Amino acid sequence: MDGTGNPWYNADVGIRGGKIAAIGKLAGATAKRTIDAGGKLVIPGFIDLHSHAADDDGLMSQDVRRRAALNVVTQGVTTVVVNPDGRSPPSIARQRASLQQSGIGPNTVLMVGHNTVRQQAMGDDHQRTATAAEVERMRALVRQGMEEGAFGLTAGLEYVPGLWSDTDEVVALVEEIVPYDGFFIEHERSGSFAPLWWRPSQDEAGKKFTLLDSVRETIEIGERTGARVVCSHIKVKGTIFWGSSHAAISLISRARGRGVQIFADEYPYTTSGSDGNTVLLPFWALGQDRWSGRRSAGSAPDYREALRKTLADASRADDLRKDISHEITYRGGPENIVVFEHPDPSYIGKSLAELAAARRQSPVEFAITLQLEGFPNRPGGARLRGFGFVEEDIEAFSAQPWVATASDGGIALPEDGPAVHARYYGTFPRKIRRYALDRGVISMEFAVRAGTSLPAQIVGLRNRGLVREGFWADVAVMDPERIRDKSTFTDPHQYAEGIEYVLVNGQFVVDGEGKPTGSLPGVVITPKEGRVTPSATQ
Repeated sequence: MDGTGNPWYNADVGIRGGKIAAIGKLAGATAKRTIDAGGKLVIPGFIDLHSHAADDDGLMSQDVRRRAALNVVTQGVTTVVVNPDGRSPPSIARQRASLQQSGIGPNTVLMVGHNTVRQQAMGDDHQRTATAAEVERMRALVRQGMEEGAFGLTAGLEYVPGLWSDTDEVVALVEEIVPYDGFFIEHERSGSFAPLWWRPSQDEAGKKFTLLDSVRETIEIGERTGARVVCSHIKVKGTIFWGSSHAAISLISRARGRGVQIFADEYPYTTSGSDGNTVLLPFWALGQDRWSGRRSAGSAPDYREALRKTLADASRADDLRKDISHEITYRGGPENIVVFEHPDPSYIGKSLAELAAARRQSPVEFAITLQLEGFPNRPGGARLRGFGFVEEDIEAFSAQPWVATASDGGIALPEDGPAVHARYYGTFPRKIRRYALDRGVISMEFAVRAGTSLPAQIVGLRNRGLVREGFWADVAVMDPERIRDKSTFTDPHQYAEGIEYVLVNGQFVVDGEGKPTGSLPGVVITPKEGRVTPSATQ
């Protein structure tokens, strides 16, 4: 199954010198090693379009186990696109040199981060639009990153400091990547009916940016610059916004119809990363700064006491309850917010709705109770996870030919604890098992393409993402009968099943029955190397 989306066919695949040397009937050929993949599928290695794998606890780590990216390669992932959400090191050149010198398991594509260059240009005075001179400084930093080997620009417009940027600023920076055939991937300003940071007690209604506003902005950026643009981990969050995927799809499809090169990526789960440590109480009510999360000077020594002080002021208590109600809706409603850690073990695994009913309290009042009776030094008093998406929206996005699969995950090891998102271990097998094989939303061929040739097209890789002669041998052998994710939100550190072999540049990183080798054959792909045509590599 070659990654094009075409049906499977029977063939042998010959690999030599790290590349695919021949495809066809190779019965007369000889090899140092032969793998019998009869009855299985030989597919391209997956390309993860949105990965946190290069964070300090990932490919940049001194721990060779993290650099081997075992939870990543066992999914069949052979290339990761890193520095997402507008976050990158100040020097792409130094990051590239460090990764190459230390050795890495998967191939890596580097990006320049908008939040990073904005911080460099504006310092701590960033809660405003940038001046013309500051935008010029940012443009120069983006050009520098592209010259040093980045493939494009990422933005985190829902995060500090990018949330204070305007569209003109982003357009100016995206214009700098166009001469390099770069692409722009954006964590939009909102994936819901309001941004992550928006609180009714603190913010004006006019600042209530929605997913649809975000999609329109991404379209505008693509239209004004001509660049390939991506709505990253596209999703619909919050009970009152469910079903809005259809409006977002209509906006994007119509933009594509008039020539805008807009794409999206998604992860196939009903809960996000930020949902893993859901805090229903606003930071201001706990004596914390709303942007940094740090305690304000002179704040109470624990969150219980800070909350009691807030409740003692009638006006602030009303604002508190208003904000809690908003957050419960945003996180999927009380039925979909689940306790994962609390001093009372009987709470674990139960929803906010169940526990509130047992106490004869409203969900809002029980959220206050959790802080007053829970862990005193933990915001919210418990570890909660909200399941804020619905299958209807995930399935609708999955079926679009312009939506790639991406994990929004990183590197994880068992010692990282139970709060790790299941997507770190299971994104790509889950997409195939759940949405192709079990639910029949898409075909197997469509699911494979969404993780291989489609992200390769978006990035601009012309010699990876397909099983094709002359391409680099980033290849996996998949058993369609066994393919599935095993990671759960109570036991996340479990490798996926059904990816039996994985090769990166012709070397085994998974060698039989899904067993990782720990080898480090990955390279930092540069635009020049990644965009050489296959015929020129033979």
